Amino acid sequence: MRKVVVAATQMAASWDIAGNLAQAEETVRQAARAGAQIVLLQELFETPYFCIDQNPAHLALAQPYAQHPWLGRFAALARELSVVLPVSFFERAGQTQFNSIAIFDADGSALGVYRKTHIPDGPGYTEKYYFTPGDTGFKVWDTAYGRIGVGICWDQWFPECARAMALAGAEILFYPTAIGSEPHDASLNSRTHWQNVQRGHAAANVMPLVASNRIGTETGETGAITFYGSSFIGGPDGEKIAECNRTESAIITAEFDLDALAEKRRAWGVFRDRRPACYGAIATHGGGAPDGIA
Repeated sequence: MRKVVVAATQMAASWDIAGNLAQAEETVRQAARAGAQIVLLQELFETPYFCIDQNPAHLALAQPYAQHPWLGRFAALARELSVVLPVSFFERAGQTQFNSIAIFDADGSALGVYRKTHIPDGPGYTEKYYFTPGDTGFKVWDTAYGRIGVGICWDQWFPECARAMALAGAEILFYPTAIGSEPHDASLNSRTHWQNVQRGHAAANVMPLVASNRIGTETGETGAITFYGSSFIGGPDGEKIAECNRTESAIITAEFDLDALAEKRRAWGVFRDRRPACYGAIATHGGGAPDGIA
């Protein structure tokens, strides 16, 4: 029996960077006091979601992973509280930038970095201006409390990402997020779709999933986004076990028995009965080459 308590969190962010970092630290401390052993903070919590606009000044926010100005603070926090922390940050690497996440184990050790694979580009979510598509591949991490897979925001819409992490041995999936209204069309509301697609990943892979979003309205130069929170923890059948509301800072937790879930996955047969040789279309953009094209 290997039981683990996970936490999803959500908070608002401002241009008070020191305040955001302090709020994130306090959120982790509160989650640890509630018994959480793995705590997920939201995507790019250091600042507001600057990708609303294409502003070259924001590129200066990126910092290299080595000698990063504040990641060490969260490594020390992980060690102090004996918690695992996936920490989102804007990474500068050579001549480009990535949307990245550093994984700190419960002893504060750095397990490595994942760089966001899928980069969105649409009104208010102009991430291709800032981020190069990740070059790490999908990764899993052996932590003090189990093997975790971590994607970032837009990654969560792709079943291939969740399945790749599950095949690599992930026992719980984590997705830090920044998603809300669509500046070009106020009638669009992706909240239910956002939750349901991730619940599908949990059900298809028979494993829990933790998603942390931000809250509040953030205004850029060309528009505004109201982030809809609704961070949640999904169970291995795709059920919602715990959920935050749309507007308030919050911490939610859930406990899972990883050994019992491993037995359930084996018994259910969704991995035993896979037919990889039949899935070639997955590795193409359009399902295969058109007639007459080799």
